[in-house]
Amino acid sequence: MIELGKYQILEVVKKTDFGFYLAETASDKKNTILLPIREVPDGTTLGEKHNVFIYKDSEDRIIATTAKVPVTVGCLAVLRVKEVSTIGAFLDWGLMKDLLLPYKEQTVIVEEGDKVLITLYVDKSSRLCATMKVYDLLSTDSPYKKDDMVTGTVYEEIESFGVFVAVDNQYSAMIPKNELFATLKAGDSIKARVVDVRADGKLTLSLREKSYVQMDSDSELIITKLKASGGFLPFGDHSSPDDIKTEFKLSKNAFKRAVGRLYKSGAVTITDEGIRLK
Repeated sequence: MIELGKYQILEVVKKTDFGFYLAETASDKKNTILLPIREVPDGTTLGEKHNVFIYKDSEDRIIATTAKVPVTVGCLAVLRVKEVSTIGAFLDWGLMKDLLLPYKEQTVIVEEGDKVLITLYVDKSSRLCATMKVYDLLSTDSPYKKDDMVTGTVYEEIESFGVFVAVDNQYSAMIPKNELFATLKAGDSIKARVVDVRADGKLTLSLREKSYVQMDSDSELIITKLKASGGFLPFGDHSSPDDIKTEFKLSKNAFKRAVGRLYKSGAVTITDEGIRLK
């Protein structure tokens, strides 16, 4: 059975001026697929078998290509948004006909130039389309453990939970809301630390190093901001976590640890009003 959106090994059964027709077997003359002449490898002859990708062209005809396509049905890939229209976004996947990402399949509205993690599916009209709803395709059997560093792609944000990430574009992970100290959007590539491997195998991530390592860069950040503000910042124990997060992109605990280190080293003084460079 010839299936849309997948690679299949098909046999050359007929030659024409505009291409070669392929089928599953040489005896099957009815269920043939055109491999356009521009796609035919040099020296191709009848009876040869080729690994081809099956899709529909701009005239909605099922055809084959020998091109290397970055995504197949049920698999994941990061693609660039080439154009946005009234029906959705069109993604560049290396074929003459761009891949449609319908609005209803977007986890966030995308713009031209964005990169998005998608999977390929066949819609009700037997057309190949993309969807950003990849959660159910992600695996929970990653090889990673606590404190490992990983890379991944952001694919969705739910404000009440946090940011969802596909580690290695295949494993299920999340950065909880309380670990978000940077603005992330779908398609962003991130490097993070595993802070927990849940009982169900899903990974909990943080964009920050362990606290004793992170304190160095946090302290440097505070010193830089102190110098830029004339040597004084009105932040301390009295400051709200939200104000500290807005100003420093740090949690209040991380801020207090860094200020404590600076105080012990003699770099700053702490007053009721805030912190000051010595």
